[in-house]
Amino acid sequence: MSATHDDIDWATRLTAMRRSDALQHESLQQVAARLAANLGPDPVVVDAGCGSGGMSAALASVLRHNGGGRLVLVDATEELLEAAQKAASAAGGETVTVTTVNADVGTASSVSRLPSADLVWASGMVHHLPDQQAGVATLADLLAPGGTLALAEGGLNQKTLPWDLGVGRPGLEDRLHAAHNAWFHDLRSAMDGVVDMPYGWTTALARAGLEEPTSFGYLVEHPAPTSDTVREHVVEHLAWMAEILHDYLASDDRDTLAELTDPAGSHYLGARDDLFLLSARSVYTARRPH
Repeated sequence: MSATHDDIDWATRLTAMRRSDALQHESLQQVAARLAANLGPDPVVVDAGCGSGGMSAALASVLRHNGGGRLVLVDATEELLEAAQKAASAAGGETVTVTTVNADVGTASSVSRLPSADLVWASGMVHHLPDQQAGVATLADLLAPGGTLALAEGGLNQKTLPWDLGVGRPGLEDRLHAAHNAWFHDLRSAMDGVVDMPYGWTTALARAGLEEPTSFGYLVEHPAPTSDTVREHVVEHLAWMAEILHDYLASDDRDTLAELTDPAGSHYLGARDDLFLLSARSVYTARRPH
């Protein structure tokens, strides 16, 4: 089992993560281009907690377009790291050097294994660390003078379903979001050495000694009528929600999810043409002083 501080076996999520990467491809390309716009020649970029490599590939593609550079991928799960390396190497071609480090980047000891970077990207990773502020400080320590740390954290909840599905109570997705918040609160509370961070990410960046903290958002949108890829994403996502949120959902919502994800059932989501995907992510950035 490949797990991290949250005890989630991320290796088993690889197929779903790669599908999500594909659905975010265009948006991630735009984010990577924005972050890399002011990098100098032959920059060093670190993708911390690279996951299955969606942003790794986007960063490699942009570095290739800009003339080359070095991309360092870091993850604690070997299966994800291998997938990210393949995606980034294909996107970067011969002008981008892609290397990997199998490490828990949330620990200070990992810094010694990584190069000084002009850009550090960390998406959806820091909130899985017991001490989020310490994790931000560790990432900030990776920066070269003038380098930028970019954290993709939070945003607006993903929406995929009509409000009334013709089975169960309307508003299922809103109840799933509430249940997920409760589940994640309990997951964090159970971590060893957990430390509260009762302030936002721009404050966390400033407390890590970085300058000019700011933020921007990006949208991922696939409107209805949708594609097979979106349908597969929605069905798999709801099946996973049904699994991890079992104890946080009312029995009728559990029954509804079982019907919606049953390929043999009359309410199977994979047979609908009115599903969609709409989400917004927030990116928080700051620079290390020269």
